Amino acid sequence: MRHSANIYRLGIKELWSLARDPMMLVLIAYTFTVSIYVAATAMPNTLHKAPIAIVDEDASPLSARVTSAFYLPHFKPPAMIPLSDIDLGMDSGDYTFVLDIPPDFQRDVLAGKSPAIQLNVDATRMSQAFTGSSYIQQMVLGEVNEFVQRYRNSAVPPVELALRARFNPNLEQSWFGALMEIINNVTMLSIILTGAALIREREHGTIEHLLVMPVTPFEIMLSKVWSMGLVVLLAAAIALVFVVQGVLRVPIEGSVLLFLAGTALHLFATTSLGIFMATLARSMPQFGLLAILVLMPLQLLSGSSTPCESMPVFVQTVMKVAPTTHFVALGQAILYRGAGLIVVWPQFLALAAIGLVFFGISLNRFRKTISQMV
Repeated sequence: MRHSANIYRLGIKELWSLARDPMMLVLIAYTFTVSIYVAATAMPNTLHKAPIAIVDEDASPLSARVTSAFYLPHFKPPAMIPLSDIDLGMDSGDYTFVLDIPPDFQRDVLAGKSPAIQLNVDATRMSQAFTGSSYIQQMVLGEVNEFVQRYRNSAVPPVELALRARFNPNLEQSWFGALMEIINNVTMLSIILTGAALIREREHGTIEHLLVMPVTPFEIMLSKVWSMGLVVLLAAAIALVFVVQGVLRVPIEGSVLLFLAGTALHLFATTSLGIFMATLARSMPQFGLLAILVLMPLQLLSGSSTPCESMPVFVQTVMKVAPTTHFVALGQAILYRGAGLIVVWPQFLALAAIGLVFFGISLNRFRKTISQMV
């Protein structure tokens, strides 16, 4: 009972210290509101409202048909410009694509010739340039073929492909971006808050006060783990309900409580990792640089951006000991596919085991660090 009371009181002290740190409070608020909204609505990897201009030197029914094929949401309404404005528009970044339809284009097509259409692409916009180039080529060829045949092709293919997009029928980017941002931010903020809490104690000199009190390193560390983990857990729950479901209107298929239970296990591992990193760093700038080196691979190789199956076998094997890999799999299964505990229990078990290992290693390092200060 005495140990529990010490852990509780020390944890309350951590919460009061956090409440007096306005920059950390702003970081928490921004991370679980604006950051999630931006990640859900930015859609940087999709062809969305791409600016395009068309130079129609033919002024024929076929060129008008090609021009009318570009419309929202993939492209903005085409800007009709003269040939002399191509370089100026591309240099100023007004257009990502400029399509130049040559003179006598329709006549050459009907005569069986192969006229060339010039497509100018601003390749500095990598995501739209790569996707849009092939998309425009298919659109132009489709319109030309239908014009030559004088009817829309409705031939029945030998094999019918019945496409059924499960869990995200309309392929909404915001559904993926919002939930993945919450999962990534839980990892980032839990490491930063626990590490900053320990470094703040060292910089303010209050860690020496704790050492003369009848408390153990285990109690000090566990108090930081539960208090900072509780803050992140509550912030994630609020963001999931009010930002994701409320503002963005993203449907949640599974149990929010089950996801939060998995989040708590994940926080047990990441907060312990944050304390371990804080024992290695001597100041907040050092901790910030160390956090970048740790967070980047944890997030990029966890499966949140790219499926783990597409990564090298060595990377897949190494990332099995990372809590983010199991947390991403757990979160996607529950939030996207509505999975229950009978499906995600291996991830729960893996997070619990990884958390215990991380906590033990961090506690051992924390004890050595404190002993050096005595």
